[in-house]
Amino acid sequence: MAQMTMIQAITDAMRVELKRNPNVLVFGEDVGKNGGVFRATDGLQKEFGEQRVFDTPLAESGIGGLAVGLGLQGFRPVAEIQFFGFVFEVFDEIAVQAARMRYRSGGRYSSPLVFRSPFGGGVKTPELHSDSLEGLMMQTPGVKVVIPSNPYDAKGLLISAIRDNDPVIFLEHMKLYRSFRGEVPEGEYTVPLGKANVVQEGKDVTIITYGAMVHTSLRAAQEIEKVRGAKAEVIDLRTIWPIDTDTILESIKRTKRAIIVQEAPRNGGAASEVMAQIMEKGVFYLEAPVLRVTSPETPYPFGQIEDEWLPDPARVVKALNQVLDF
Repeated sequence: MAQMTMIQAITDAMRVELKRNPNVLVFGEDVGKNGGVFRATDGLQKEFGEQRVFDTPLAESGIGGLAVGLGLQGFRPVAEIQFFGFVFEVFDEIAVQAARMRYRSGGRYSSPLVFRSPFGGGVKTPELHSDSLEGLMMQTPGVKVVIPSNPYDAKGLLISAIRDNDPVIFLEHMKLYRSFRGEVPEGEYTVPLGKANVVQEGKDVTIITYGAMVHTSLRAAQEIEKVRGAKAEVIDLRTIWPIDTDTILESIKRTKRAIIVQEAPRNGGAASEVMAQIMEKGVFYLEAPVLRVTSPETPYPFGQIEDEWLPDPARVVKALNQVLDF
């Protein structure tokens, strides 16, 4: 197996699908010769040509409209939104067009397209670049929302997303792009959408999380085991919509306690939805209230103070102690 960063795994996933299926197209702002702002598409235009991998004008609404139209004509577009904070410019195409296509047409048409986009904090970006807006996507019936936490999952999930017959929002945390390497198989393989992964088994409390917060949660789990001997189970959602409720419920049946960790602000979003699912379907398994560890209910702060704003292992440990001591 090759050792890859997450950005390399994402590039490799697009390369695999461009080779496999001539109807796959990759486009967005500066994704061609420049390889994208993070070089996620580096080398793809040279390998597959300007008809398959190409630049668009600086107009997210145009990128979205092109993706929807191409999907209707049998193509499999992979459209890059340069930063997910710019999603408002393409929200009409996602929520009003792509997400409703199958419903609106009575199943005659679908939108087999992927919107890839970087997001997330901890890298001191300008305003609107780090915002975690995945909660908006979760409230858009008809789309799937995928957020990988490691190179292996990133490649397998992106291949699955490109092959899916409905629109997928594929969000890539900027801090994870080059922060570590992992084993990634060469060639094609898939990781199923809508299936969570238990990244660490435990018996005393369940941590449910996704994206960069998987790594924050694992550090907190190590600390709580070292300090008080409690073993936390850590679940990486991988797909935040639809949520793999079965894996969550199986875990809390054993641990009896749960916390949810997300980088996005507290109001709404994945943590709130997971909490609701647990309360509706698994409340009698619990021996303590479910707690959330999130960022504050404020706009994303300027870079000088973002480290104080983002959840860290100490805040996760505090929540773990609360549910363990209840």
